[in-house]
Amino acid sequence: MSKSIKALLAVGLVALVAACGDNAPVEEYVVVDPEPISTEPTYTGKYK
Repeated sequence: MSKSIKALLAVGLVALVAACGDNAPVEEYVVVDPEPISTEPTYTGKYK
């Protein structure tokens, strides 16, 4: 094989390894809603 074909194959192999090896773990995070400061009054059906 000629040197240019070997060089292209080598570059392709390096590109393939770089593309497949870039599987970084995905960081997971949890979003928690803060609790309300005070609770809303509920309707009891009676006037107080």
